[in-house]
Amino acid sequence: MKKQVIRTDKAPGAVGPYSQGIRAGQFLFTSGQIPLTPAGEMVRGDIESAARQALSNVESILVAGGASMADVVKVTVFLTNMGDFAAVNQVYAERFKEPFPARSAIQVVRLPLDAPLEIEAVALVP
Repeated sequence: MKKQVIRTDKAPGAVGPYSQGIRAGQFLFTSGQIPLTPAGEMVRGDIESAARQALSNVESILVAGGASMADVVKVTVFLTNMGDFAAVNQVYAERFKEPFPARSAIQVVRLPLDAPLEIEAVALVP
């Protein structure tokens, strides 16, 4: 199976040796997205704004790869503060509809660029 690199200028560029997304067959994998704007500026302040930006980045990569948020089958959310879970969950519910994707939420000590969260997704491309 051949893999295809997914790139878009509507999400921040990679801050290391990785791709924004990879499509392998019908699966599209996004790299973890922190709350950076496409211009590379970190969204600071409330966790809701950070979550919205990270999810917007995920969506932009999905669209560039021929998928949408409705095609997502698995999401992983990394949080530096599990106390933010309820607020992030509210934003998550704005962006995903039933049937919701499978999801894991994990607290970590630190994320790249000291981001408060990172979100990655796997989608089944129609």
